[in-house]
Amino acid sequence: MEDDDLILLSALQHYLYCPRQCALIHLEQQWAENRQTAEGRLLHERADQPMVEKRRGVRTVSALPLAAVPLGIAGVADIVEFHLTPQGEQAYPVEYKRGRPKAHRADEVQLCAQALCLEYMLGQSIEEGALYYGQTRRRQRVVFDDVLRVLTLDTIAAVRSLLDNGRMPRAQYDSRRCDACSLIDCCQPQRLGQPSAVDVWLHQQWET
Repeated sequence: MEDDDLILLSALQHYLYCPRQCALIHLEQQWAENRQTAEGRLLHERADQPMVEKRRGVRTVSALPLAAVPLGIAGVADIVEFHLTPQGEQAYPVEYKRGRPKAHRADEVQLCAQALCLEYMLGQSIEEGALYYGQTRRRQRVVFDDVLRVLTLDTIAAVRSLLDNGRMPRAQYDSRRCDACSLIDCCQPQRLGQPSAVDVWLHQQWET
């Protein structure tokens, strides 16, 4: 598989948040910034600088390139800690996010995909990692159990299908999700999410 064919890890998070957002970013290469994305960018600035630090038995690597070619995914980990154990160094991925923990599992899937890449690259099993949220300033432990791994693999397959198909998913307006999205002006979910006159007419014919 060529590098251009690999799915970016961020696309998994985008897809679970909204398939249309994922298509706008990764199919049409559209992007816009709002307060939330600006805060996220500032939070990532330190983690996006490649560096290696050692402290108290932990080697911390930031901006670490990742890839798992058999799964067709690639990206960059914010932080990977390598904890010294009797068996050697154990990888522990940490993803930085603005805001606070969310009800959906999009962030967890992105982190789990990082773990899958690290397992492929390092040949070791990775059981857990953490999400660091800017508002709470705390880590949330994430266990890479079978349920999360299956969800991650299913999401990879769904994103692959979306990108291969090349079709833009239909807009579906949801105030809480859409109003917080920086691409709302590009997406126009309130206008494009409404059924067309043809759709309305066809529905009326079926009802009569």
